[in-house]
Amino acid sequence: MPSFAAKVTRFGFSALTGLSPSVASRAAWALFCRTPSRRPKGRKAKSAFASGAMLLSQAEKLTVGRGAEKVGVQRLLSPDCSAPRILVIHGWGSRAEYMAELAVGLREAGAEVVVVDLPGHGRSAGRRLDMLLAARAFARVDERFGPFEGAVGHSFGGAALMTASGGAFPGVAAFKADRMAVIGSPSEIEDVFDGFSRMVGLSPEVRRLMAAHAERVIGCGIKALDGVPIARRLARPLLVVHAEDDKEVGAKHARRYQGVGDHIRHHWANGQGHRRIVSAPEVIAEVAAFLVSEPNAARVDGQDRLRNVSSF
Repeated sequence: MPSFAAKVTRFGFSALTGLSPSVASRAAWALFCRTPSRRPKGRKAKSAFASGAMLLSQAEKLTVGRGAEKVGVQRLLSPDCSAPRILVIHGWGSRAEYMAELAVGLREAGAEVVVVDLPGHGRSAGRRLDMLLAARAFARVDERFGPFEGAVGHSFGGAALMTASGGAFPGVAAFKADRMAVIGSPSEIEDVFDGFSRMVGLSPEVRRLMAAHAERVIGCGIKALDGVPIARRLARPLLVVHAEDDKEVGAKHARRYQGVGDHIRHHWANGQGHRRIVSAPEVIAEVAAFLVSEPNAARVDGQDRLRNVSSF
């Protein structure tokens, strides 16, 4: 049964559509991009936040940009100056602290880890987020702390990672990590639009106008944000992690990557749902192996071969 707030929202958009579908579409886009409160709600969220803050207590707390473009990051350094740099990106309504177990796992695997707070989240400025704002944040973080050998994003963060890597946004440099992993992430943004439209009761006309308005704001077509064509075109190693019991982002989004190419690997973490998945030990081990251990092994093996050749 829809909540009272959902019923009120539906009624509001129905009334606004009757007055002006165009105004309703812009209001819908504003609501779509509006980020939730940064404060953890409920006992479980507060406990998870406190635990994550403790794990990241030794991380450097830094910012890039100023004012409305300030982006907060937390960096876990490595004693190895040649350690690969990995970017970790949270999902919608989350923040760096909720990705702490994954970040620490990557650090223990031998990486230097940078955990970013997306715009409108955590220690970053603003109260709204879209794919363009995320891409700009990645570009600023990459300019300050990159280049990154690997990156991993959860939920919206994974989708934003793919779209930022695709280089579709005018004036924003494409994010270029050698390897990427997405966890419980939507691959088709149009499907996300459709789900939001059904939730708030948008008419087909208002949904179409909202998509057109979104394209004007972000500077590219919605179809350019599809992760599957981006993954096919880039042909970089990609790990897709998902749970078939994910009730927030359906497993169909992960299955769309199947058959795209040998550079894409799937890991099904069934039973972990949408949120627990980022702290599941099996997932952390899989992501760490993919982003840190395997590339390091290949690099060391390649160096050994070079040394063997030079000894003749």
